[in-house]
Amino acid sequence: MMLGTALVTDHFLVREQFDEAEWEPFIRTRRFVDEEVLPVINDYWERAEFPWPLARQLAELELLDEGMSPLALGLVHMELNRGDGSLGTFFGVQTGLAMKAIEMLGSPEQQARWLGPMARLDAIGAFALTEPDHGSDSVALETSARREGDTWVLNGAKRWIGNGTIADVAVVWARSTEDGQVKGFLVETGSPGYDATVITGKAAVRAVWQADIRLDDVRVPESSRLPGATTFKDAGRVLITTRGTVAWGALGHAMAAYDIALTYTRQRHQFGRPLASFQIVQDRLVKMLAEVTSMQLYCMQLARLADDGRVSDTIAGLAKFNNTRKARQVIAEARDLLGGNGILLENHVIRHMSDIEVLHTFEGTETMQALIVGRDITGIGAFT
Repeated sequence: MMLGTALVTDHFLVREQFDEAEWEPFIRTRRFVDEEVLPVINDYWERAEFPWPLARQLAELELLDEGMSPLALGLVHMELNRGDGSLGTFFGVQTGLAMKAIEMLGSPEQQARWLGPMARLDAIGAFALTEPDHGSDSVALETSARREGDTWVLNGAKRWIGNGTIADVAVVWARSTEDGQVKGFLVETGSPGYDATVITGKAAVRAVWQADIRLDDVRVPESSRLPGATTFKDAGRVLITTRGTVAWGALGHAMAAYDIALTYTRQRHQFGRPLASFQIVQDRLVKMLAEVTSMQLYCMQLARLADDGRVSDTIAGLAKFNNTRKARQVIAEARDLLGGNGILLENHVIRHMSDIEVLHTFEGTETMQALIVGRDITGIGAFT
């Protein structure tokens, strides 16, 4: 929302709705992004190398601690993605999927064991739901959990699992052979039979690692089963909260692209004049700002509803649907306004253009969100 000290995208005075508890982590994260992330992240992205020094600073800045309001947490997600989608994805998996699953569905003992270390990044988490043959229809997952006394034996495969190769614990979703219901398990990644490999060849979020995971007779004690995860709907409850953070992340990508385009067109001269002095350029900048502002308002209302415990799957889905679509449009405009320079990593836009494709897809594609919201407004399910 800021370029330097000016709130250049805050035309609807959103800043006035932040209190000090929300403003302080926002400023802390913005400073970190501007001073630490942006100067180095392109090199990590180009080499597909995980930025360990930056990730560790998230803990030092106390950004992973529990207790932030939905608005404060949303602003942190926004700022991290304004800097880099890879770092934002890592943060989202750690806090929004792995930690949130344990917080919402875990026992007091599980929470005591994992949440503190995860907030300090003494432990890293993963959320293993998606499978090679089940993405949008993850409700049909095939990973199995067979009970043998006080032990569960897990078999199957997972794909696109963020942090899967660096995690200490993975929240693994598997279908019980007893009752056919999906349950959640805390699998320590050093367990025999757990094997994770980095997915290579990605053209987006290159500086964070997603994994293919094999589970071959992985034995998990009953004490590591999440007691609050007894059906697939419980996994869905976690995803409702994280879809909202995806909307915030998309806003961050769009803000970055808009700020870059505005700065560039003011400084770049063609035909003896700054690009920003041409009518068509101003028209495009205003349309970009309009989209960013609408995304801000979606996110602000999402935070208010989350504060009241009123975020449903359709509300979260509509926010993700809107913001990822709008972010793609804004970033595409920015890339075009930069001309040939738009494809250079040093100008950052092309990285955001690639990375927004990940946010557009994960935690439910645009098509799936449309079907979820469409069923709500029509009363007719159109999934098949």
